[in-house]
Amino acid sequence: MSKGHANTVRTWGTAWTLLAMAALCLGAVDPLAAAERLGTYETAKQRFHLVKVTDGLEHPWGLAFLPDGRMLVTERPGRLRIVDGGKLVAEPVSGVPEVWADGQGGLLDVVLHPDFAENGLVYLSYASPDDDDEAATAVARGRLVGDRLEDAEELYVALPRDDNGRHFGSRLVFADGYLFVTAGDRGDSDRAQELDDPAGSIIRLHDDGRVPEDNPFVGTAGARPELYSVGHRNPQGMTLEAATGRIYAIEHGPKGGDELNLIEPGVNYGWPVITYGKSYMGFKIGEGTHKEGMAQPVHYWVPSISPSGLMIYDADRFPAWRGSFFAGALSGELLVRLEVAGGRVVVEERMLEDLEERIRDVRQGPDGLIYLLTDHPDGMLLRLEPAD
Repeated sequence: MSKGHANTVRTWGTAWTLLAMAALCLGAVDPLAAAERLGTYETAKQRFHLVKVTDGLEHPWGLAFLPDGRMLVTERPGRLRIVDGGKLVAEPVSGVPEVWADGQGGLLDVVLHPDFAENGLVYLSYASPDDDDEAATAVARGRLVGDRLEDAEELYVALPRDDNGRHFGSRLVFADGYLFVTAGDRGDSDRAQELDDPAGSIIRLHDDGRVPEDNPFVGTAGARPELYSVGHRNPQGMTLEAATGRIYAIEHGPKGGDELNLIEPGVNYGWPVITYGKSYMGFKIGEGTHKEGMAQPVHYWVPSISPSGLMIYDADRFPAWRGSFFAGALSGELLVRLEVAGGRVVVEERMLEDLEERIRDVRQGPDGLIYLLTDHPDGMLLRLEPAD
């Protein structure tokens, strides 16, 4: 795989106020309200401003855009917050399910139902607790009414629960009317190869939590029918390529071996039998990097960047980036842009390295701009805007 690398030049400015502009596809609240500019960047194809929309978020994890211009942000300790007109609303949304906030667990992703404008349904992924202080990746939905989530119900739990706080996965994507859910291996790598266990898999459900009859493992003896693909370690990014209907996911490797994968039904992506990573002690894992019947990644990273959040840009505000993949990086503390051709990455460009922030989520807004969440006790919601 070839990589293109751009040197990013940052110029600092003082705080400034953006002129209000009409919001495309949004209501009365202007998503481009006053914001603080953090810098201007020159990259291989695009010059952009980085601005801070708001801060004061405690370990934010997922981001969704409401039709009226407000935004929903999850905080890992268990709060669902509203950003309105560029300001963080003081009181969190009420009615959110109880979460197990320990280690990497807590309140994680948030997405809107495709028909949200009609039904008001919001979906949340989280670490779901039981009375024995154990948890598993779960999905719930409720109807957003004002600042309250009403009639919240748990639709799915990736049983069995356990008491460790690692590798929940938890990204949510709607595609072709189905809900896709990523589930990490929970720190027990062998579970990713067990068909009777949803850990280390991507799960496909109807919007009410039912299992589709045409899922690839339906009818397979001993297999969980909700499984769509298996052999994943900890996928914390997933996105739909709107032009093709393809689903891509990005996952953490151990010491090296982070992967970008094209997700296809019934495919085994190899963890922990094959991997480009090593154990944290430096030992070999599994049988190597290739094995018949197990898929190769579109791209992998050695050393790790710890990718989290994934999107494919398809709007008009950054025309030179149309079709590019964007992923956040936690340990790498950067934003990475990828160009994919012929099933492989042909360009990798690293950006925002000097920001020194763990980037947890990356989303394209209805305004065609790119939004980021930083994973920190005082996390930020950031926005990329064209500089030209």
